[in-house]
This record gives sequence, C-alpha cells and structure tokens, in this order.
Amino acid sequence: MNAFLFMLPAAFGLALAGLVAFLWALKSGQFEDPQGDASRILMDGDDPE
Repeated sequence: MNAFLFMLPAAFGLALAGLVAFLWALKSGQFEDPQGDASRILMDGDDPE
C-alpha cells in the first residue's frame, strides 16, 4: 500500500509534465510543416552547381 501511495502521484506528475511539454511544443510551432519536413529529408543537398 505504501508503494501505491507513492506511485500514484508520481504517475500523475509525469502525465502532467508530458502534457505541458506537448502543449509547449504545439505553441512554439513544432508541428507547423510536417509535410515539408518529410519531403526535405529526401532531397539530396550534395548536387554540384
């Protein structure tokens, strides 16, 4: 029972930290252009000009 009383608030704290991190990433624009990032990785930047 002692372990349960420690683990329950720890689980809620970690869930809250994950939610705050996700909302921060959403607000800072981390998910603005996922399609551009997906196509940018396929481009070859070593083309001689």
